[in-house]
Amino acid sequence: MRNVDLREFSGLFKAYTELRAQENRTVSILAVKGSIASNSRTDIGGISARVYKDGSWGFASSPDLSREAITSVIKAASENAAFLDSREKKGKGALPSTPVTSENLFKTTKPRLSQKELVEFVREIDNHILKAYPNLSSRTISLNCLDMEKILLTSDGSYSHSLIPRSTIRVTMTVEKDGKPVDLSSVYGGLGQFEDAFESPGDIYGGLQTHFEHLMKKSEGVFADAGVKTCVLDAELAGILAHEAIGHTTEADLVLGGSVAGPLLNKEAASPLVTLVDFANTALGVTCPVPVYVDDEGTRAEDAVLIEKGILKGYMHSKESAAHFGVAPTGNARAFQFSDEPLIRMRNTAILPGTSKLADMIASVDDGYYLIRPSNGQADSTSEFMFGVTLGYEIKNGKLGRAIRDTTISGVAFELLKSVTMVSDDMKWTCAGMCGKKQAIPVGMGGPAIKCVVSIGGR
Repeated sequence: MRNVDLREFSGLFKAYTELRAQENRTVSILAVKGSIASNSRTDIGGISARVYKDGSWGFASSPDLSREAITSVIKAASENAAFLDSREKKGKGALPSTPVTSENLFKTTKPRLSQKELVEFVREIDNHILKAYPNLSSRTISLNCLDMEKILLTSDGSYSHSLIPRSTIRVTMTVEKDGKPVDLSSVYGGLGQFEDAFESPGDIYGGLQTHFEHLMKKSEGVFADAGVKTCVLDAELAGILAHEAIGHTTEADLVLGGSVAGPLLNKEAASPLVTLVDFANTALGVTCPVPVYVDDEGTRAEDAVLIEKGILKGYMHSKESAAHFGVAPTGNARAFQFSDEPLIRMRNTAILPGTSKLADMIASVDDGYYLIRPSNGQADSTSEFMFGVTLGYEIKNGKLGRAIRDTTISGVAFELLKSVTMVSDDMKWTCAGMCGKKQAIPVGMGGPAIKCVVSIGGR
């Protein structure tokens, strides 16, 4: 991103102001059966200002980072806030002041690969798959990189410069079974620029072998028996449940909009085995998939404990929602592009590990399912959810049985969490999660496996 010193514009701030320069740099390469179907690199950046006046917000943005454009954006946002305040007259008073200075740049020190070299990286993976698994009917490889760089200055003294990159490779393999396609996807990579996330194509060959073995078992698999079943949800499914079905209900703006979590504060919301946290940047001593140190309002990002030993303990907050509830802001206000206003968003949401071994959890189930990998799903403010399941196995008499074909699970998340009787002692993160609340934005999801009761679909 072009070097710009936002601090020289602080004299133009007449009310509470957030001034943010941002650039999102993306790389996308898609190969289908050996052919490069798309190959792109984009840079989208600019400046935005957001001004607060007694409960009313003014916002303006521009893709131009010249002095004149920055001055104009601050002026427009200030005028917008003053105009709205003259009409709305909310009279909410000042926001919490949370000054912090921070620099967190996850920038590689290795030589950067060119676009051509990245294409060759994809081709090498594709050639390996073709040679190792010649009976596949189709194969797709998608390489995606996103660098989000932000410089933020606020009128109450916060200054932050961050570069949070993510690099992933998604592989989908397909076989034909009885004239119908059966497919399975896996994702590799995560936090870091591409050169730090991947040293060579061979980094993922072991994962591809496991992927292929699951696919072969799935192609011979059976449909699940529909009904309410005892299931072990592996970390990816537990993570999407924590994010979609619980996390969104505990975002303070949705609580104010009437989510089911509102009346549950300080009440039982889950089994005592369940503690659920939206981590800011570090979990159990390890950097999270999407580390946030300072949010886009200039608040130091703190872990938000949502459920503690089954009791709903709090919500995720911006400065404004924190003032409404009389608590400290948690640093959950995030924006995806320079032209977006910050919203209350999750960062890295997960259930904390328990004390059980996954093998013991499976052994404790007489007739149920071990569900491993989700596809897309949906949930609403009541915590009612439905998620696709693309990989799973029967459990019969405490042992894994046949693989199952694609299915769904559904229910009410808070009721599901009350049914949890075992939580595994390990922690896994998914590396490619995106949340679509008004703006798509990278998030981390994960946790341990959980044993619970859930409704599963059939044929």
